[in-house]
Parts: sequence; structure tokens; C-alpha cells
Amino acid sequence: MAEIRFDNRVAIVTGAGAGLGRTYALALAQRGAKVVVNDLGGTRDGSGKSNSAADNVVDEIKKSGGMAVANYDSVATIEGGENIAKTAVDNFGKIDIVINNAGILRDKSLVKMTEAEWDLVLAVHLKGAYCVTQPAFKIMKDNGYGRIINTASGAGLYGNFGQSNYCSAKMGLVGLMNNIAIEGAKYNIKINTIAPIAASRLTEDIMPPDLFKKLKPEFITPLVLYLVSEDNKDTKMIFNCAAGWFSRTEVVCAPGICIGDGKREITAEEIKNNWDKITSLDKAKSLGSVGESFAFLGPLIS
Repeated sequence: MAEIRFDNRVAIVTGAGAGLGRTYALALAQRGAKVVVNDLGGTRDGSGKSNSAADNVVDEIKKSGGMAVANYDSVATIEGGENIAKTAVDNFGKIDIVINNAGILRDKSLVKMTEAEWDLVLAVHLKGAYCVTQPAFKIMKDNGYGRIINTASGAGLYGNFGQSNYCSAKMGLVGLMNNIAIEGAKYNIKINTIAPIAASRLTEDIMPPDLFKKLKPEFITPLVLYLVSEDNKDTKMIFNCAAGWFSRTEVVCAPGICIGDGKREITAEEIKNNWDKITSLDKAKSLGSVGESFAFLGPLIS
């Protein structure tokens, strides 16, 4: 089996000062990549700032013979994202890989959540992915190559109590992926989304201690390495991953039922009477675009 290598590749990893991001940065550097280690150095709730988190990972990479540079910008502004991209280009000449990993938590039930708590979480997770990916995408487009990872969560895919901000941001990253996959297709830019369950500062007081110990972030890294490698040709996919378990999740559309003829009015009672057929997932399939859904409309639009 040929080893997956990243020689002459330049990678940006956000939130790389600890946890999952740190394991990605170390593994990429070990396999030959030049890595921009981005971390604001704040706490789990996004407050504070310190250069030490990113610096420590860069030192670790350099001591092992790898190449890396630290960046301390916040991902939550386009200025920060452009500075992160500039760090990569100024030091290593280009950008091949972006791993959007930075994240924070401000958990509250919906009725107790403040506007500031909502805004900050979306700014880091969702807007942050946009702010970093947009300037990097321009460079990837010019070079005709790119690999991007967005980090979602089972909370975003399925919901979780007390995390309306986090869930919304994480599901938003799936929508962002869908768009970037379409816009990047002809430039050999592939983007995928992972929904990892791993031990990190975001999960340390949420999971039982015994389970926390088993969910090592290193178990997520092999999937990420493959997805950002040249070997990977797939794009626009969502992957669950935890403790060595890997699977794909997909948004699907079922055939449903066509009511009426596209001209007459439809009643709420007809919806009620056909509810089982409307909600059935029998013969559901993945769609590649909004346009493909029109195939289900059949005679209504013919």
C-alpha cells in the first residue's frame, strides 16, 4: 500500500493549538506538509487570547523535523481569514489544504440564550469557515487544486439540548460545503465535512470519563488525512467518525406523492390523507443538486 504523502503541499489548520486540530497539524507535517498552525489561544467559550497554543504545536513540529508557522488571527472576521491565508502564502508560497476546525461553545437552552451567545458561536464556526476558505479558495482556484474539510457535528445533524447556536452553525457548514463543492468542481477543489466525536476541551465535561478516554482525537486523523490527500477524488460528503468507526451520512429525498394536476387547488385535508406517503423514506436517494428534485414532480411540470 502506497503511503499517503503531502510533500510540497501547504496546509492551513484552524484551531490547531490543541485537540483535533493539533493532531491534524502534527500528522500532516509528519507526512511532509508545510503547515500553518492557526489558533487564537482563547478559552473554550472564546474569551481570552494567547500565542502559546499555536507556538507549542509549531515547536513540536519543528523538533520532529517538520515545517510549520504559527498564526494567531481570529477566524471570525474576513480580515483574520485573509491574514491566515497571507501567512501561508508569505511563508510557503501557496495553499493546497484548509481544515476548518476552530470552534467554541456557549451552551444555553433556547429561552436563556442571549443574542451575543448566538452570534459568537456562529461567528467562529460558520462565518469562520467562510472567512478562512474564501481567500484560500481564490488561491486554490488559480492553482487548479484544493482540498477542504469542514467540521460539523452530530449535534448539528441530529440536534442536542442546549446547543441551538452550535447546532445551527454546524448544520450551516454542510450547506457551505454543498455550495463550495459545486463552485470548486472544475478546479479540482474537493470539500467534505466530518462530524467527529472525540475527546477535546469542548467535550471533556459532557462525556462520561471512561468514554472520554476512548475517544482519542488521533482516531479521527486518518480519515482527515485521506480526505485532504490527492488520492481522494470524492467531494460533498458527510462522514461520522469516532474511536475507529467511520460512516457516511447523507441528506436524501424520497419520491413522495404528487397531488393534483399542478393547476387545481390542494387542500390541507389531502395532505392529511396522504401523510404516510409524504413522510415515507422508501426509495429515498441522494440528490446532486436542487434541479434533480424536479424529476419527482413528473406530470405536474410537464
